[in-house]
Amino acid sequence: MNNKLQLGKGRIVGKYSEKGKENGKWFGEFEDSEENYSKFLTECKRVLKKSTGHIYIMFDSYSLLSLGGVVRKYFEVKNLITWDKVNIGMGHYFRRRHEYVIFATNGNTRKIKNRKFPDVWRFKRIHNSDYPTQKPVEVFQAMIYASSENGFTVCDPFLGSASSAIAAIKNNCNFIGCDISDKSIEVSTTRIAEYIKSGNDLLQKNSMAVEENIFWE
Repeated sequence: MNNKLQLGKGRIVGKYSEKGKENGKWFGEFEDSEENYSKFLTECKRVLKKSTGHIYIMFDSYSLLSLGGVVRKYFEVKNLITWDKVNIGMGHYFRRRHEYVIFATNGNTRKIKNRKFPDVWRFKRIHNSDYPTQKPVEVFQAMIYASSENGFTVCDPFLGSASSAIAAIKNNCNFIGCDISDKSIEVSTTRIAEYIKSGNDLLQKNSMAVEENIFWE
């Protein structure tokens, strides 16, 4: 999205001109080309269990328009979920307040945990985060609670700050995560270790859930 918008004086995390540099605050990005997504989705399909596997893929509005259809070549798309971030974000025209999540299966018919889940999730965005684009644990909590059982293995190939790992631990799941950023691995390792040791989340002190939408309790 940042590449396409050519933000000019728009505010983003860190200096976008330093993306991918060792000392830059902005990380190297996964370019949203159809070729890259095809390679990525091929590997996802390879590792996702055909009998039970569910997959959630997050999109901004730009990449959804250009790449959402590619997902259907590899998986059976079941829902398009809207993550309502509650607090309004930046924007040069209508200001952004949401992201999308495609929910799909690997050719199986295993259902989610129950039918109480809405397709709009209201979890507040995290401001002034210690890691770029840190996402609330609750976003992943919703995914994992809906799709997992005790002992399932959750995989996040874009680990970031390990919010998905914390959600997996809360749901008694095994977890595999990877990232090309050394900072991600350092931050995630520390965060996970502290949470396992003390139950204290170093990067998110409070729940980002809007009270009436905590549907996993």
